[in-house]
Amino acid sequence: MVLVTVRQGQLAFGHAALLDHVDLAVERGERVALIGRNGSGKSSLLRAIAGEQALDDGEILHQPGATLALVSQEPQFGAGHTVFQAVAEGLGDVCRQLAEHRALAARIADAPGAADLERLHALQTELEHNDAWRVKSRIDAVIERLQLTADARCDALSGGTRKRVALARALVMEPDLLLLDEPTNHLDLETIEWLESLLTERAGSLLVVTHDRRFLDRVATRIAELDRGQLANFPGSFAQYLRRKEEALAAEAQQNRKFDKLLKQEEAWIRRGIEARRTRNEGRVRRLEQLRRSRAERRDRVGRVNFALDDGERSGRMVVEMHHVTKGFGGAPVIRDFSCRVLRGDKVGIVGPNGCGKTTLLRLLLGGLEPDSGDVRRGSRLDIAYFDQMREQLDEDATLADTISQGSEFIEVGGVRKHVISYLGDFLFPPERARAKVSALSGGERNRLLLARLFSRPANLLVLDEPTNDLDIETLELLEMLLQDFTGTLFLVSHDRAFLDNVVTQVIAFEGGGVLKEYAGGYEDWQRARTVAETPSARLRNATKPPATREPRPARRERLSYNETRELAALPAKIDALEREQAEITGRLADGALYRDQPDEVKQLQSRFAAIEAELMQSLTRWEALDSRAKAASQAP
Repeated sequence: MVLVTVRQGQLAFGHAALLDHVDLAVERGERVALIGRNGSGKSSLLRAIAGEQALDDGEILHQPGATLALVSQEPQFGAGHTVFQAVAEGLGDVCRQLAEHRALAARIADAPGAADLERLHALQTELEHNDAWRVKSRIDAVIERLQLTADARCDALSGGTRKRVALARALVMEPDLLLLDEPTNHLDLETIEWLESLLTERAGSLLVVTHDRRFLDRVATRIAELDRGQLANFPGSFAQYLRRKEEALAAEAQQNRKFDKLLKQEEAWIRRGIEARRTRNEGRVRRLEQLRRSRAERRDRVGRVNFALDDGERSGRMVVEMHHVTKGFGGAPVIRDFSCRVLRGDKVGIVGPNGCGKTTLLRLLLGGLEPDSGDVRRGSRLDIAYFDQMREQLDEDATLADTISQGSEFIEVGGVRKHVISYLGDFLFPPERARAKVSALSGGERNRLLLARLFSRPANLLVLDEPTNDLDIETLELLEMLLQDFTGTLFLVSHDRAFLDNVVTQVIAFEGGGVLKEYAGGYEDWQRARTVAETPSARLRNATKPPATREPRPARRERLSYNETRELAALPAKIDALEREQAEITGRLADGALYRDQPDEVKQLQSRFAAIEAELMQSLTRWEALDSRAKAASQAP
């Protein structure tokens, strides 16, 4: 049974059509993912289906009696509504009765009165008759799961929390068709996985706009791609879509090449002169005119974002070191006795539930916050670029050009001087929008602008706090490639599991109660390590393991010998020489001609690179051990 049908839908803003004779049908039980570039019209199509926006032409048909619920990117609530009222407001009379019951119960608790008690008794009877207690239980469960406070006022909530309230409101309605616009933004990993399970298990249909590739792969049964005003359907998972899309793009490119070749031939023929105006060739002239019109109407694929990042001066080998750091607020520990060491080139993912303290950890690492106890030591020559998920670095009243260049017409990126309008074009901002204000941008455009601002300055330490929100899939993949090639150090806070797996080399995870642990690898490696640690056999080994006995501290610190002192003094130069040799080998291996002309030398270079890496780690370990002993000896009484 088809729940909703869009026939020949048309919608345009400006000169380009967002929807160009679009057809779409969603059947009962289907889970359709609507994907496409930022600004392609996905949210507009959702609002049109929900009845919140009219199409320019075409029609939308709904199955009689079918219910719909939309969670938009910027949800709206009634004035003065609490979270409980906002979540329950889609339930009609039951919502009003539950809200009244809640208010009466609170008033009676403070000052019981006969009239209130009588009304409360009558209201309870109505609620039991309408089976409202089951509904209330469902509301309370969803509010708790999405970590909301039932009595909080919606107009005082942050944008991310308001999004969770709207999601809760839609879920408790149990609609036949659920419309979700970027539901995973501002949700933590645990809540995203819970939402995935909920959506795959519910019987209703789903039409979702999202750029979370792991979410797409686990939830969607069909991919609908909106590209240049046209809607194409790809049955199956997101992984299957990627294979079919690649084949479709190759076929489209081949067809366009043939068309352009034919047009070029006809243009050459028409320019040959008088022969083209003979009566017997008028049909060919008309065909050329039709070819010209078709070429003018053809919409080529939107350009790709041209990310580039100036690594700047290399930082010191050690970037930041934490020793037994503890930090808390109001007596509650956020970070408890945590130690770590981050070296140049490390790409660190920071994960944990919302509100656990990820931003606090970043501020401690960067020096914006002092620990309650413990030490934080930062390395030398650090050029920091910080991406704030709240985008507070953007001035709403500033133009795009001023945001990038602060009044200058040119900027210098990686030693190359570029006009600010050309640089904005690399991030898909057309020249006519260079003087537009930041306040006119969508969420995805703001993220692109903030990335453009960050990448216009040299940086050897990138700190990215939720950079993936609102970015389309293609831009995400390009950002991944940039970060993979980035030679500096990266701290990344993200709930995009695929992005974490493709970028980071280690994870710092908030395990609860202020406990932080380090794991090698990305998100999947962290999950596997947690699963192994939680197995019964692992718990049994930990339970039966004898308590570790602490070695007594020696009364006297052992000083370095003469040879060890000389070795410690020589190690920095040795480490620097090894790093320079390793950089030279990396540069040679980047030359594609080497693989074609000297394959044997490639193997030798790769072997030497691995040997240098092992020698570097050995030297660094030795330097750290000798340096620690030297410092301890100098502090001994």
